[in-house]
Amino acid sequence: NTTRAMICLHEKEVDFELVPVNVFAAEHKQPPFLSKNPFGFIPVLEDGDLTLFESRAITAYVAEKFKETEPDLIRHKDAKEAALVKVWTEVESHYYEPAVSPIIYEYFVAPFQGKEPDKSVIDTNVEKLKTVLDVYEAKLSSTKYLAGDFYSLADLSHVSETHYLMQTPCASMINELPHVKAWWEDISSRPAFNKVVGGMSFGQNH
Repeated sequence: NTTRAMICLHEKEVDFELVPVNVFAAEHKQPPFLSKNPFGFIPVLEDGDLTLFESRAITAYVAEKFKETEPDLIRHKDAKEAALVKVWTEVESHYYEPAVSPIIYEYFVAPFQGKEPDKSVIDTNVEKLKTVLDVYEAKLSSTKYLAGDFYSLADLSHVSETHYLMQTPCASMINELPHVKAWWEDISSRPAFNKVVGGMSFGQNH
């Protein structure tokens, strides 16, 4: 979620300071951090007197604040395109992420905690993800990106989680779908993502 926000900042070439939070020491559950996000999750964005949490809200704010800077991630000059960006950003939040997140958890977090990945959890979510990816394959057979023939927040929202998914045996689910595979190769090769991908190994503080 932190890298989702960072990718957006890099897309806009905005200078920012990354402040590490030691989640393994539960720093995000302590009063100083809870004063920034009462739910105790990262990331938090501080911009002057504004404090925001929820990574998708942060990316939407950055995209709006710097909307005149290319790329236009929210399509602010075209109401129909902007609406489609919102639709597919919601799809990521409500359909894609809920299926992908448990798979990532079982393959990365469970072993980190000394547990075996739960095959039943993985299987259940693989089925959910298959349904979602079939929709994506159909959509991406008619447009280059999810909201149209332009890169937007809708695509950007997927990058961090898909990066981890592609390091699991479930990577084949993406690779078996030609349009989804081409889309992933496109959005994961952008310079903004390449600036953060080096720090995306599990077990780091941010």
